Amino acid sequence: MISLKAQAIKPSATLAITAKAKEMKEQGKEVYLFGAGEPDFPTPLNVKKIGIKAIEENYSYYTAVAGSNELKKAVQEKFRRDNNLEYNLDEITCGAGGKQILFNAFISLLNKGDEAILASPYWVSYIEQINFAEGKPVIVKTTGDFKLKASQVEKALTKKTKVLLLNSPNNPTGAIIDEKELKKISEIAVQNNLTVLSDEVYEPFVYEGKHKSIAGFGKEIKEKTLVINAVSKTYSMTGWRLGYCAGPKELINAMNKIQAHSTSNACSISQKAAAEALTGQQESVQEMKNAFQKRRDLMASMLNSMKGIKCDIPGGAFYCFPDISETGMNSTEFASKLLEETGVTVIPGIEFGNDKCVRLSYATKEETIKNGMQKMKEWVEKK
Repeated sequence: MISLKAQAIKPSATLAITAKAKEMKEQGKEVYLFGAGEPDFPTPLNVKKIGIKAIEENYSYYTAVAGSNELKKAVQEKFRRDNNLEYNLDEITCGAGGKQILFNAFISLLNKGDEAILASPYWVSYIEQINFAEGKPVIVKTTGDFKLKASQVEKALTKKTKVLLLNSPNNPTGAIIDEKELKKISEIAVQNNLTVLSDEVYEPFVYEGKHKSIAGFGKEIKEKTLVINAVSKTYSMTGWRLGYCAGPKELINAMNKIQAHSTSNACSISQKAAAEALTGQQESVQEMKNAFQKRRDLMASMLNSMKGIKCDIPGGAFYCFPDISETGMNSTEFASKLLEETGVTVIPGIEFGNDKCVRLSYATKEETIKNGMQKMKEWVEKK
């Protein structure tokens, strides 16, 4: 009854952990949740007001598949302001979250057997989306600081390589590709006629220095790059489901055709709210960044104080990805036992292609981090 494509999609290994945590919470047990991949702040007030106004003014009908001109102009201004990148409106499209943008891009680009290079650790949906598009994921394993190197990209190239997928700042590691390496990678992409998908949804959460988009290294690489972003993380709007991107007109047109036959336009109310988020006050973004930086320092410090746990200081995003291999457990065993015995919820690193680590989100209150990390420390040091 079920198609081979659907059968081939792997269910998330985190579901069992999440279900167990929920069950424990319902039983009245104390649970410390470090699994969430979303900010714990509310959507900014100015954005919420525009959303409410849109509802009251009956802005509840179809828009163009690629998004309203108002929203695309807001995206155009965002790329100009934050990235010094200029795009025409027909080089911009919007969808129901960054996830849909990526899905549309893979379907538009990959034929059966085409190779897409990506770094490990990787966000869980990349592999499944590439597989669904009948492409072949070519995984480059990063080491040490988890930063992708140009030499690794070059080594992974074959005659079948068509796409290079970048995610910086990275989920799950928080690693940021060094600017010199990013420039070299851009040159490799141009020389080898690769299409670059640059997932930059964690762009504002760079704690030392400033975010650099690969599309900013010149006209040639810009013309080969689809820059993908969303309002989800930047403005704490995960549930609004609004992603956007800019890139080659030919690719944008193909993505629009696919979206026209799947979801049509993204939610009209969310489009209004997203336009306000991108063009309105940006102070709330800085406030979140400041809070996340404090929480990062706290969590990383406490993790590194634990016997047998090693954690690089993440340069961006809002995750820590500590190495737990010295405990003698793989990531699934570690996460399962930690939850069962302490109520601390972490995500197994095997989900992201690295079984030696676990992912913790510090998008939660400092008190929760302190108490949860203390529980984890006591548990680890008893092992």
